[in-house]
Amino acid sequence: MNEMSKIEDKFLEVAEKLSNQKYLEAIRNAFITILPITVMGGLVSVISSAPVTPHTKNAFLLAWASFVKSNSLILTWINTLTLGAMAIFVCLTITWYLCKHYQISALTPLLLSFFGIMILTAKPTKLTFNQKMVEISYIDGKGLLIGIFVAIATVELYRFLKAKHFGEIHMPESVPASLSNTFASLSTSIVIMTFFSAIFIIFNKNHTTLAQWFTKIITPGLKATDSIWFVLIMTIIISIGWFFGIHNATFWGLMGPIMFINLSANAAANATGHVPPTFLTEATWAYFIQIGGVGCALPLAMLLLFSKSEQMRAVGKMGLIPSFFGISEPITFGLPVMLNPIMFIPAFLAPTVNAILTWLAMSLHLVKKTFAMLSFNMPSIFGSYFATSDFKGPVLIIILVIIDMAIYFPFMKVYEKAQLKEELGTN
Repeated sequence: MNEMSKIEDKFLEVAEKLSNQKYLEAIRNAFITILPITVMGGLVSVISSAPVTPHTKNAFLLAWASFVKSNSLILTWINTLTLGAMAIFVCLTITWYLCKHYQISALTPLLLSFFGIMILTAKPTKLTFNQKMVEISYIDGKGLLIGIFVAIATVELYRFLKAKHFGEIHMPESVPASLSNTFASLSTSIVIMTFFSAIFIIFNKNHTTLAQWFTKIITPGLKATDSIWFVLIMTIIISIGWFFGIHNATFWGLMGPIMFINLSANAAANATGHVPPTFLTEATWAYFIQIGGVGCALPLAMLLLFSKSEQMRAVGKMGLIPSFFGISEPITFGLPVMLNPIMFIPAFLAPTVNAILTWLAMSLHLVKKTFAMLSFNMPSIFGSYFATSDFKGPVLIIILVIIDMAIYFPFMKVYEKAQLKEELGTN
């Protein structure tokens, strides 16, 4: 038990450092903040994917397909300004949260971050006196890591130069505060814009951008993170975290960018009629792997309803509806699964099995890969369809829930026996 306490303390120490790391905290908060934008983009992606084939005769589906065809330009533009502009939204929100952390005014850093993300991702393809064209294909998920870099670089440079009072121009008190603040930050702003401009010039001379170059560099790494092995490792880490009561949001600063990049790639592929290429997205994680929340709480809640233990039945009743909407805390802390070695085993096994079976189903093209994310709290039975536009998605969910219940059942009965002894007041 003493050894267990040491492991717990060590794990909690690492988790606390991750949770309080200013950059990871800002990234995590940024992804939460832009959720309405990703939901809107997801809705448009779903609407744009009418489930029709050459043999479809259903009048509603045919009308749906006709609507998409006649409004394709509008739908594409909305998609471009939501999922297609993820790098910009993430960059600006991270900038804002870092400024909040340092307690500095965010207005000027936000403007500088916007300049930075645009000049490092957009590529001029034609610059003439009458016509100017700019390629903006890297302001989506492909430019996400550049957006993170720009946000951090902007705020840290701005904070450093302001602390050194670099080139500050002090105006008389009679000058309005807005104008005075602008002149006070003028030199700092020019230095930061020059920094980003220099990077742009260096890469533009080689007919590329930082975003394009960086994408080529990290592509092998992204492919590795999209493997089933990476998914299983993350499942193990998050399961261990929950065993010690550490929320999975602690790790979201690391996982979030990877999942967003993959989701963006899938959305772009789906919008152009291609097969979504990546497996690990937020939608796959929330709807297929962790059904009902971390540890697959929904299948467990359903089993608890039929327990002989009054306490376990009460937890099942309390946790059923929340877990249906992806909220696992009532089960995790109410049963509890946390610090419960008996229930930890199935809480780790169930999502692991789900990950393997979902990966197989999607790799064999039995179920489409996810390309839209509506909400973490959307029930898996519905989210699995909207994320894939594939009726086989909900069928897979039903199969996984049955398998998860089978995994949980023997462990639940062992724990139930111990609970019944306590309730009856016997040894």
